[in-house]
Amino acid sequence: MADTWLHTRWSNEPVTQLNPLLARQFVSGSQCMLARLDLRKGCVVPRHQHHHEQISSVLQGALRFILGEERGATETIVREGDVLIIPANLPHSAEALEDTIAMDVFAPPRQDWISGDDAYLR
Repeated sequence: MADTWLHTRWSNEPVTQLNPLLARQFVSGSQCMLARLDLRKGCVVPRHQHHHEQISSVLQGALRFILGEERGATETIVREGDVLIIPANLPHSAEALEDTIAMDVFAPPRQDWISGDDAYLR
């Protein structure tokens, strides 16, 4: 976590290949985290929830999100230029309908990602 200002480029940040269809980079401050996700078509992020508020923006491609409890869940497609805000503790999953590049903001930072304790993605 950054304790002071940071100026970097995505090309300087490590890429973590979480599985054959998902790669991730992130930078983190003390209050929020910004992640760049590269999801290949067919990539599924399994249903999960976390205490972080999440803002997802699709820069390229399209993601299908399933939001809410299994009974009564809502499906929404987030396409290039769209933004989705996912409240803390809301169960959700995602599937890449196309090769997709997305940026996610999390507040507070995802300590499980920082420590590598994010087995649901691997």
